Amino acid sequence: MKELELFFLHGCPYCVKARKAIGELLQENPAFGEIAIRWIEESEEPALTTGRDYYYVPSLFYQGEKLYEAQPGQSYETIREHIRAALEYALQA
Repeated sequence: MKELELFFLHGCPYCVKARKAIGELLQENPAFGEIAIRWIEESEEPALTTGRDYYYVPSLFYQGEKLYEAQPGQSYETIREHIRAALEYALQA
C-alpha cells in the first residue's frame, strides 16, 4: 500500500485543518483510501523527523519527497488543495 507521512503537532490549528480536509477528501474520492497516511506527531517521535527538510507543520512526504509544507496564514481552502494534490500524486506514483 502506498503511504504518505504527515508530520504534525497537537494543538496546531493548521494540522486541525489538514485532518478535516483529509476526511472530506476521502469522502469525495474513495480512491484516496488506497493511500495510507502515517500521522507522525513530531514532538512525540523526533527521531522520525531526522533527514526531513521542513520547518512548518503539517508537512506531507511521499517516499522521502516533500509534497507539502504548510505556511503561516494559509487558509483552509489552500491547505485542502495542497493535500488533494499530494493525495493525487501518491495515487498516480
